[in-house]
Amino acid sequence: MSQTLDMRKGSTTVLVLTLLAERPMYGYQLVKELEQRSGGYFSLKEGTLYPALHRLEKDGLVRSEWEVTEQGPARKYYHLTDKGRGALDRSADEWGTFARKLLAVLDSAS
Repeated sequence: MSQTLDMRKGSTTVLVLTLLAERPMYGYQLVKELEQRSGGYFSLKEGTLYPALHRLEKDGLVRSEWEVTEQGPARKYYHLTDKGRGALDRSADEWGTFARKLLAVLDSAS
């Protein structure tokens, strides 16, 4: 696995939880929103997204609900739970610290 792919994969949980903190979304919507916000840098495939969503649901961080839409078929929307919001807060703090420390090391090497 490439180093970039490994780093992106490690960020899947915090990225998904961040988007769901704003509003419930269905899978394809999550993929498109993430691609748009990252300028295409984060492009989740089904084989990455859905196992992550199932794991988050199993861990009680998100819950899913089928919703009927006026246009098209019913969609499974994912909602952030209170437990998920707490996990997001902790994860965002950890990622922030990681990024600052990594940049400090990289900057000192320049």
